[in-house]
Amino acid sequence: MNSPKRVVTGHNSKGQSTILFNDHGAPPKVLNKAGGLVLTELWETKETPVSNKGDLEQARDIQKIEPDFAGSLFRLIEYPPDAIRLKNIDPAAHFSSMGVDTSHDPQKKHPGMHKTNTVDYAVIVKGEIYAVLDDAEVLLKQGDCLIQRGTHHAWSNRSSEPCLIAFVLLSAHPVD
Repeated sequence: MNSPKRVVTGHNSKGQSTILFNDHGAPPKVLNKAGGLVLTELWETKETPVSNKGDLEQARDIQKIEPDFAGSLFRLIEYPPDAIRLKNIDPAAHFSSMGVDTSHDPQKKHPGMHKTNTVDYAVIVKGEIYAVLDDAEVLLKQGDCLIQRGTHHAWSNRSSEPCLIAFVLLSAHPVD
């Protein structure tokens, strides 16, 4: 996956709107333990409400699945086809390296099953993918949107082409 163009607006010293960043952000990272997912971190906030002052870079350097509490993440993930990804995935190593404990997860329908304390807004940018839940699954295609609300889930690309998803993750209270 090529790095997308990233444009970040802000304010100059006179209080006028300006462009702070017009670049490609942090380079995409291939997550081998996740079966070759390609992760591009675009922006992070660490609190809500957010301050729009300042001009510091806020793309993540440290890879974690969840944002800080009261924070958010904006990222792109490219999912290889399961025929490739599932040959290489190491779920325990991947999820522990990303800060997610899967030791208490119920029987998994897919090796990528995990649960986060987030609300995720997902938009399928390219391709198609199944959102897999404990008792259901749904095929999502380009332009489709999913709101994931702290559920046990996985992403299963059963096609022969990569699937690109744009995600906004908001921290949420755990579901008991």
